[in-house]
Amino acid sequence: MIDFYEVMQRVKQILSTQIQKEKILDRDIADSLALDPQYFAVIKRRKKIPYEPLAHFCKQHHISLNWILLAQKPQYL
Repeated sequence: MIDFYEVMQRVKQILSTQIQKEKILDRDIADSLALDPQYFAVIKRRKKIPYEPLAHFCKQHHISLNWILLAQKPQYL
């Protein structure tokens, strides 16, 4: 099963290199996925992976969706 927290950790890793911020907040993740921060809090609590926003995030940042979801190489496309 794909772990929500591992997926979000990989999103944080990408964001930290791109926005040059030491601490990435949930609000930053929600903004990068084009989600309302309150909705992100709900899906985080339920551990539901937002697949469609993640797909758009990966396309926008040229990241492999397999890497985000499953940690499969290569990371970048």
